[in-house]
Amino acid sequence: MFGSRTKHQPTQAPATKLAAAVARRPGLRGWRGRGQGEAVYVTAADEWRGTSVQVCGLWPFVGGSGTPILGVPIGVHTDTGAPFGADPISWFMHGMINNPSMFVLGLPHYGKSTLVRHIVLGLAGRGINPLILGDLKPDYVDLIEALGGQVISLGPGRGHLNVLDPGEATGAALRLLASAEEHRATANRTTDPAAAAPFFAAVMKAEKLAEQLMADSHNRRLNMITALITIVRNAKPSAHEESLIDRALHILDERLDRVPLIGDLIEVIKDAPAELRAIALDRGDMSRYLDATDQLRHSLYSLDGSGRFSDMFSKPTDQPMDLTKPVVFDLSGISDTQRDIQAACLLACWSTGFATVQVAHTLADAGLEPRRNYFVVMDELWRALRSGEGMVDRVDSLTRLNRTEGVGQAMITHTMSDLEALPTESERMKARGFVERSGMVVCGALPGAEMEKLNKAVTLSRAEQSRLISWADPGSWTDVGGSRKRVRPGLGKFLFKVGGRPGIPVALKLTSVEEALHDTNKRWTINRNGEGEN
Repeated sequence: MFGSRTKHQPTQAPATKLAAAVARRPGLRGWRGRGQGEAVYVTAADEWRGTSVQVCGLWPFVGGSGTPILGVPIGVHTDTGAPFGADPISWFMHGMINNPSMFVLGLPHYGKSTLVRHIVLGLAGRGINPLILGDLKPDYVDLIEALGGQVISLGPGRGHLNVLDPGEATGAALRLLASAEEHRATANRTTDPAAAAPFFAAVMKAEKLAEQLMADSHNRRLNMITALITIVRNAKPSAHEESLIDRALHILDERLDRVPLIGDLIEVIKDAPAELRAIALDRGDMSRYLDATDQLRHSLYSLDGSGRFSDMFSKPTDQPMDLTKPVVFDLSGISDTQRDIQAACLLACWSTGFATVQVAHTLADAGLEPRRNYFVVMDELWRALRSGEGMVDRVDSLTRLNRTEGVGQAMITHTMSDLEALPTESERMKARGFVERSGMVVCGALPGAEMEKLNKAVTLSRAEQSRLISWADPGSWTDVGGSRKRVRPGLGKFLFKVGGRPGIPVALKLTSVEEALHDTNKRWTINRNGEGEN
């Protein structure tokens, strides 16, 4: 009987047991009920901040993602104080941007050049050679000298740059052909066809690279001459004039066993060889040939020491670039009133710099030189763009190959109005493309009138626009060191934009060593005796 009653005794369901267990536990605020200790107010948890080494085991973090610290240390986030690091080369190599370039915009005297110099110094510490292809103020000479680099002066009476000089291209092509002959000799000595195949492939590669190098050198010289003529005339040369220059350069290379000069180019055109007369369509009439080439020769005379360019481009190059060192072209001897000369020198420096970089990469591709990367700075971009018709196309062709050529790049100008001031809509669209194609766009203090123009190339939220405008505020007056000095709220502050992502506002921080190198007001420094300090 007892066993029978036990067998039929009902048991408690598992769900009922779980509910009972839960009922016996306190809630989030404690035990419910009178006198049970329920908390009406919950105190916020304590928070601490630590480095990733100290708190690497805590995950997930209690806050959102921080600012990137990849690349050159720039400064701190203006709102959170978090450290920030960036440069176009590091961000490109880690896939954060698609193009190793940056476009810097900002009003004068708010720190654009200081920011770029800071990035130049940081990249130099990583073994990336800076190339400052045209320093007009100068802003970079002291920095490059401190890095043990090469300073090349250019200007009327201050230096010479032969725009017909192929530079290192000829010597590099000869090295490539010599390497091809060595590989061919090795292949011919090898009896096994399979073992000889790699050597024959190396022969073909070296010969192809040498051919491409000389073709690119020819095109660069042609583009440079036509660009200088555009500045001289403030108009592009005609199609038949470009064809004449093209053929004349080939004739020069065949005739001369030395580097040609502009004077040699003029002499070839004056000699009127049959090839040039055919291009000029003179139909056997010398007077027709002279009429067709008169304007071209007049323009070339202006570059051959007879015009406002003096002998800058008509004599042999004084200092060839040494791409094993940092390099700066010092153009500070050219007056700001000579804007056409400044633009011509900038273009010549840019063309020479990119050509020399190409030679270095070609030799590295062939295994004849170690691989090097470069960071090219193109400051005062607006000066070249406004110097004449067709200059936008010239600059565009120089700046499109930075990713494939292994070159990081920084282009600097004041405002979008510099680009919008170009005469035709086609040129304005191409200039906006410089901003749109840049991997990152860095904006400093800008006036409100710039926002609509800037939004055509970079998407900015209203808050970001307000921030940039507030940085351009002239600020208040304060007494510093006994003198009235204006404090500008936007000095050294920049908004880093990548695509459609929210911008990162950053305050630039300099080391004590850099401060002396970034003084662009040296001529305004007065010592106690009232004399300018050296």
